[in-house]
Amino acid sequence: MYFKLRTIALMVSLFVMSCGHINESSDIRDPHNFYKKGLSKPIAFDLDKIKARGTLRAIVFEGPTSYFLYKGQPMGFEYELLKHFAKYLDVDLKLIVAKNFDELGELLNTGEGDLIAHGFTVTLDRQKSFLFSDYLYLTKQVLVQKKPDNWRTMKLHEIDKVLKHDPIHLIGDTVTIRDHSSYKMRLENLMNEIGGLIHMNIVDSAISTDELIHLVHNGDIKYTIADNTIAKVFAYHFKDLHVSTPISFSQRASWVLRKNTSKLKAALDQWITSMKKRTDYYVIYNRYFKNRSSILRHVESDYYFNRTGQISPYDDLIKKYAEKLPWDWILLASQVYQESRFDPNAKSWARAHGLMQIMPSTAKELGIKNTANPEESLKGGTSYLLDLWKAWTSIPDYNERIKFTLASYNAGLYHIKDAVQLTKIMGGNPMLWDDHVEQAVLKLTLKKYYTLPDIKYGYVQGTEPVNYVKDILKRHRLYQSFFEEDI
Repeated sequence: MYFKLRTIALMVSLFVMSCGHINESSDIRDPHNFYKKGLSKPIAFDLDKIKARGTLRAIVFEGPTSYFLYKGQPMGFEYELLKHFAKYLDVDLKLIVAKNFDELGELLNTGEGDLIAHGFTVTLDRQKSFLFSDYLYLTKQVLVQKKPDNWRTMKLHEIDKVLKHDPIHLIGDTVTIRDHSSYKMRLENLMNEIGGLIHMNIVDSAISTDELIHLVHNGDIKYTIADNTIAKVFAYHFKDLHVSTPISFSQRASWVLRKNTSKLKAALDQWITSMKKRTDYYVIYNRYFKNRSSILRHVESDYYFNRTGQISPYDDLIKKYAEKLPWDWILLASQVYQESRFDPNAKSWARAHGLMQIMPSTAKELGIKNTANPEESLKGGTSYLLDLWKAWTSIPDYNERIKFTLASYNAGLYHIKDAVQLTKIMGGNPMLWDDHVEQAVLKLTLKKYYTLPDIKYGYVQGTEPVNYVKDILKRHRLYQSFFEEDI
């Protein structure tokens, strides 16, 4: 549904923008360039409170460099850096996926997120309302234009004659840009500098720069503006694009914070300074901005969620067999990824096999003849999950019961029953997983606990089921962030 609505919004925006040329009487100084007017007062929630909560809430965008799913795996320049920063702060990471640029200020100031992890250029107007981190990289804005249709048969000087190589040649022409963007502000300033009018077709802030670049490539619009880092990624694939005409000088690309988060900014700046001295930073940067063939293979792949709307090739099967479970298909997909990375031929050291990593003895009990068959694996795995769910009727809370069920799938029902018994012995709450039964599971790695008289099934490698539950639920939240308009 989200992708259909996005397409409709794009078509409507393109119709509306054809009527929206700016003229010389327009207000060309708009400090609200990536948020709507009427911005809320920033809440008081700095680094000390973030650490006390134990979670960094980061606002991100979907896109081929920032944050996306590929073969069910979250990826992206901002995403990878955020994982490092959260680890540096010793907190968990929660992502808030923004759908529109003009909602960013509200999401940040109301406390929905603690920072905006996106490479925004630092401007004087923006600094009036927000703090900016030390820059993560330098960029510049470039004109994205299409070469002539027959450019392959033309000589270089003939192609050059058709293209714009200086911004001054845009006077009297039309450029399509997103509302509330630094590109719009740059064009406004450019008109001042060159003393001439450039018509601006303004599209809704929900339309991404990536989509506008595709429209240039398709011939639907004439020009747009993009950061050179993004433009070069697409120009590597779309050979008919020219992205070498600069519209700005070098600019700092930084993350955005609330005005009253000086402690968070100090920690972030210190981390950025340290991170940019490490090889890890340049490996991540090169992965998304330099290794263009790799990133575009992802984007054009059937496994690229942002384009296809699918987590895996088995979404339809997962949805089909999730219907028998008392939780959503996205949670089941999160578990399938954890088990097999969506590889139906995956095999573990313990001989578990298939999408759901079913053990040979379990397969025999469930009547599964071919564990490599995706449908058989999902049918058998979900049947087993349902049996485990029914085995935990003693757990009254729905979310807690899910954790016990998942842990049982990984470690075995009776090992988790042992952990419940050990929790009672230790004076914990046997109805709660976090900090109670999960701690008992960890202790069952130690001989002095798994040899107690009341423990019937012995040793467990406790970190496996504990991490299994945490990783699936964390991935479930990530997947939900992509589907939040549909669920």
